[in-house]
Amino acid sequence: MCRAVDLHQAVLAKNDATAHTLRAGLTARGTTVVNLLSSPGSGKTALLERELLLARERALPVAALTADLATENDAVRLARSGVPVKQVLTDGLCHLEAAMLHRHLEGWLPDGTRLLFVENVGNLVCPASYDLGESLRVVLASVTEGEDKPLKYPTAFGLAHLVVVTKTDIAAAVEFDEAAFRAHVEQVNPGVEVLLTSARRGQGAGALLDRALAAADGAPVHAPVMGRCQDDVAQGHTHPHVHAGANHHAHPDHHHAGPGAMTPTCS
Repeated sequence: MCRAVDLHQAVLAKNDATAHTLRAGLTARGTTVVNLLSSPGSGKTALLERELLLARERALPVAALTADLATENDAVRLARSGVPVKQVLTDGLCHLEAAMLHRHLEGWLPDGTRLLFVENVGNLVCPASYDLGESLRVVLASVTEGEDKPLKYPTAFGLAHLVVVTKTDIAAAVEFDEAAFRAHVEQVNPGVEVLLTSARRGQGAGALLDRALAAADGAPVHAPVMGRCQDDVAQGHTHPHVHAGANHHAHPDHHHAGPGAMTPTCS
């Protein structure tokens, strides 16, 4: 088990180094990366398509890269927006890694791209631990997924710079408890903003795009407590209560957290 822990930490360390280099390179060319994470079926493709359409209407130079285990269906949908889109097929891998993203951007990302939206593989476990060189990490959850989603996946929600709720047009039909959801988000990621959206009805249209542009312009981005715990580990402190880069076989998101179980604090 110790060997597995060491190996996984080494993989994450290598990924973080690649992500740092990638972030620096993209920043130098004026491109800001937005990493979108969610479960399958959350509606992130529909929301992203709407945001890309708005970006084109505003004449904003944006691009999108979408990852799936198989099929190019999402790329076909996003390409309807008229912006540059690329599909990445992971051939069974449940997440993107910084090196993979770097390879797929080489020779493809148009010069002058202001924002690059990366639609990660539909999964809230593995992708949560992998930095892609993003400046804004967005975690999405639909109203159909349950108010306790943040407690079940505390690493994903705990490292988010922004949380987006989708499909709010059917919130009443599924008896979604917005107050409970917000309370659970606050429990794992104090102070993070929660946006309500509906791609079908247009609620929150442009809000994600606005937050991404603000980040690109240098506006302060929410600093998750869990992220600060990771920084403590990187600096040689070994006593955070929550560490997203833990052994995959003992990943905190493999367990369901009860109320108060995963409040992220650094000692």
